Amino acid sequence: MIQKIIHPLEPVYDAESRVLILGTMPSPRSREAGYYYAHPQNRFWPVLGMILEEAPPADRDGRLAFAHRHHIALWDVLASCEIEGASDSSIHNPVPNDIRSILRQAPIRAVFTTGNTAAKLYRKFIFPVCGIEAIALPSTSPANCRVRMEQLAENYRQILSFLD
Repeated sequence: MIQKIIHPLEPVYDAESRVLILGTMPSPRSREAGYYYAHPQNRFWPVLGMILEEAPPADRDGRLAFAHRHHIALWDVLASCEIEGASDSSIHNPVPNDIRSILRQAPIRAVFTTGNTAAKLYRKFIFPVCGIEAIALPSTSPANCRVRMEQLAENYRQILSFLD
């Protein structure tokens, strides 16, 4: 069933954030848990743990602290949309977030998107406003199981050069 979703999560960032990672819209599981990439099969946090060589905590507060400690900001491309479950391909009537508030308050060196839909929506809605190209990364969603963990980690290692 298609639902209208208004993004319920605040962006995660602080004055030390160097990298901004944007998904499309929080999944039902993430909205329920109150933090990004909360689905137990989503590989986002394990991939970050691999590339940063630190096991990410399993709980919300620990994961937020992990992101802050590593200077990673998190948010999503969309502020609202109509969507069926967590299926990015079902998105209709997208309304973008305004990432300029983060860009004004944090020394963001690079913007990354997770998944093809986030990259496409970023190029359409956000790039024309902020003028910063985003680097597209593969989705860590369980729906993207054809991409192995090692491949994800290799792609996500691009983040490291912007964190120094």
